[in-house]
Amino acid sequence: MVAFSQPLTANGGDDGGGAGDGEGDSGSDEIVTYRVGGLLPVIVWNAEASERRVVRMRWGFPAPKDWRRPQPIHARSETIDSKEPFRKPFHGGQRGIVVFRTFNEGEEVVKPSGATQTRQLTIDPQDGQPRGFAFLWQRFTIPDFPVPMLACVMATVPANDLVRRTIKSAEGDPRMPAILADDAWATWLGEDGTSPEAAKTVLKTVDGVNWQATVEPKKPRPRKP
Repeated sequence: MVAFSQPLTANGGDDGGGAGDGEGDSGSDEIVTYRVGGLLPVIVWNAEASERRVVRMRWGFPAPKDWRRPQPIHARSETIDSKEPFRKPFHGGQRGIVVFRTFNEGEEVVKPSGATQTRQLTIDPQDGQPRGFAFLWQRFTIPDFPVPMLACVMATVPANDLVRRTIKSAEGDPRMPAILADDAWATWLGEDGTSPEAAKTVLKTVDGVNWQATVEPKKPRPRKP
């Protein structure tokens, strides 16, 4: 991970949407939070140079009617190769990896009043090891932009038992991020010449884990001047 440590040290986004924690540079314990709508350091495969590179991209494709809105932000693994707007970049090899140590999931909680709110929980494997999460990326031409926008979405898979039981028990189709096995990185990126069909097979639910899920503390409200 040393080769990719430098791009992981900057702040990764604003406060809107889901988040995950990446790692700081290789000589520190700094934890960086990445959020929807912010910039992510995405590991991609540069076929011409035959090397991996890290490119900053916005988390979330631009919405059709307003590019400022990040939508969609996720791509289902089951249809990532057939459904728009994911089909073309998937088959074109525009697949990337973002490194996280932890990730967040939202739980729908019913208040005494009957209203619902989303409570964020942090999923921590507790071993301190960075893991590669599967992403898909694409270039978008935005009017009046001098260069194309690079944007990415996270691939998701059916939730494992931990997430389904403890966080998303009320959901009919609970999902979680597609976390790549260490030996699947090359296949997902396409650097070993494998087919898109082979890349899809590495998008698997991580089962049989004993990760820790803790409620995120509420952010303090800013004091009025």
